[in-house]
Amino acid sequence: MYQDIFEEVISILHNDYAGCLDKQGWDNPNFYRKEIIEGQKQKDLDDDQFIRIVRDYLLDFKDLHISFRYTDKFNNHETEVGFSTRRYKDSLYILSAGKENRLKPGDKIIALDGKAIEDLVEIHQRQLMETEPERENWNTILPLYKTMEIKDVTGHEYHLDIKKFEKEIYQGLYTLKEISEGTLLLKVTDFLDQQAITQLVTENESSLSKSRNLIIDVRENKGGSDLAFFELLPFIFNGKQIDLNSFNQDKMLTNCTSRNVALRKKLLKQVAASIHDATTLNQINTIIGELESNRGRGFVELEFGKTEDSLVINTKPGPDNIVLLTDVYCGSSGDSFVEVCKNSSKVTVIGRPTLGLNDYANIAAKSWADKFELWYPTSKLSRVDEGVGVSGIGIKPDIYVPWTPRHIKEDVDLKRAINHLSLK
Repeated sequence: MYQDIFEEVISILHNDYAGCLDKQGWDNPNFYRKEIIEGQKQKDLDDDQFIRIVRDYLLDFKDLHISFRYTDKFNNHETEVGFSTRRYKDSLYILSAGKENRLKPGDKIIALDGKAIEDLVEIHQRQLMETEPERENWNTILPLYKTMEIKDVTGHEYHLDIKKFEKEIYQGLYTLKEISEGTLLLKVTDFLDQQAITQLVTENESSLSKSRNLIIDVRENKGGSDLAFFELLPFIFNGKQIDLNSFNQDKMLTNCTSRNVALRKKLLKQVAASIHDATTLNQINTIIGELESNRGRGFVELEFGKTEDSLVINTKPGPDNIVLLTDVYCGSSGDSFVEVCKNSSKVTVIGRPTLGLNDYANIAAKSWADKFELWYPTSKLSRVDEGVGVSGIGIKPDIYVPWTPRHIKEDVDLKRAINHLSLK
């Protein structure tokens, strides 16, 4: 079973993945194929090891929009270390400690299995895929080790074994509150639940129209669907109308293989099942029709006709000054939202560059036996061919605030935003 699945993964990356032409020859499937065959011969290859091998193979493509994991049906198989970290200089600082109650925010890891963090950066350079410490993601690296050397906030040093916990189920957060007179704070941790975001905006339309200042926190936005943030845009721009088509001159090229069309249609129909807005449903149906009409034609710039007219949005009275708070944990549709909003004269972006996932986008999902699934992009922007992509760079803020351990104790970015607005 494992070998058959891996062969299909290779086929998808070589033929259906949006970067299949740009990254031809980047991968070395034979190395991982041999590891799988040997594991099956020795009868010591299990599901977790198989996922590890496939994930290691996928690193060859240097695309954080590609992932291989258990399906939701089997997500209780996924484990985590129970805390989150961020590197600053030669240490991994504890940002939050969930199920791992032996640690506290502000404690720092100075070694794993006796290896200094700076040495581990070199060892795991391929997995980290970043050149700036504040952009590194250590989530998949920490579980590879058994012990960690801790220096707590008092300076005491000690060793702890690394435990594994059942992965917590993610819950999106969409909130709007007044933090001072005339200033609202909107927090959106993803663009997955279009109905919830629409409801939040509708219920608070009066506040959004009358407030002088608005801070939008998308520092931890996990992405979702661009359609989910359209309800926010009328409050963010000046003028009577905005034409989203005018903001981006990049062409979107979609790899319309038979497999991609089938998988994209399946996902889009699932999204449509939870949407009641007629305009949005029309957009989804138009995309499905375009995919089907271009089935088997390879890379094509889809023509959306009247759907492009729906990208002309009527504005509404909104705040005079808007600040977006951003960070590397903001990606996919989060990237898109920030990139669009930067076209507004009312917007200032404060924080750190976003993750930068959208050179290759429009995800398809292929599953096997309701247990494993591969998520991969099916379209790419023409800026990739022009050498001006954002992979590994992200959308840069107008005001850069480097991350330091001080961020653990206080919301440095929010304070910077409030100070910026006070000068307006």
